Amino acid sequence: MLIVQNVSKNFGKFNALKDINLEFHNGVYGLLAPNGAGKTTLIKMLTTLLFPTSGSILYNGKDIIKLDEEYREILGFLPQEFGYYKNYSPTAYLLYLAALKGIGRQAAKERVKELLKLVALEDVANKKMKKFSGGMIQRVGIAQAMLNDPKILILDEPTAGLDPKERVRFRNLLTDLARDRIVILSTHIVSDVESIANEIIMIKDQQVLYQDSVSDICKKLDGLIYETEVEYEAAAAFRKKYFSLSEKQESGRMYIRFLTDEQTKPEWRAARPNLEDVFLHTYQDEALQQV
Repeated sequence: MLIVQNVSKNFGKFNALKDINLEFHNGVYGLLAPNGAGKTTLIKMLTTLLFPTSGSILYNGKDIIKLDEEYREILGFLPQEFGYYKNYSPTAYLLYLAALKGIGRQAAKERVKELLKLVALEDVANKKMKKFSGGMIQRVGIAQAMLNDPKILILDEPTAGLDPKERVRFRNLLTDLARDRIVILSTHIVSDVESIANEIIMIKDQQVLYQDSVSDICKKLDGLIYETEVEYEAAAAFRKKYFSLSEKQESGRMYIRFLTDEQTKPEWRAARPNLEDVFLHTYQDEALQQV
């Protein structure tokens, strides 16, 4: 069990995170928030790249800072951008990292072969990575994070730049990996976590807003989501009055999914809230600031 206990992080006078309390068991956790919300700061503290200003992070009841190397031995980390050698093959690269981690040569060979099969790269195990797609490189990244068979696997924005097919493959892989370990996936892409996360963690105003299942978080907007259609010329006025979540133009009309707490009208159809609705509603102020 991994517990974040009353953790705050300051950078000088800037308060990046305050009073964070979280609890992780085996499974997939989606750390979902816009860029700049504090996700990476939290990830860096969970991986001991940064230390909390106050509070503590405990693994099985022991402070991870005091555990030091003992904690890092059970930790796997895939940063948003990881360094690799383009002229190396996945096998050569992983064997090199295994040697740095102190894994014996024979054990490393067996582990690398096992991992390349796990991430579906056994057919290109000895080909240079300079010709690999972004998705293939990310799978190499997962393999390097799994070298020590970690109990905690942390991934920071791992699907950035991947095409939809690679994203699906990546999500399926994480589901398999989470059967006997904690997997924490930091992202601002809702679809990356909506279908696979046991729990979603949302951070706003430097604090944890939610840590709950997707279904329970979506219930926060029950009775507030509708769909309707309006003439194209009327769409701008409609947007000014209601918070538009998504729109589709067809045959001169606009089909709009929107949020309101007004009493329903005959031309509105009630819709079931999804995680993207919650995300857009929760962070609408941040979205407006970025426009």
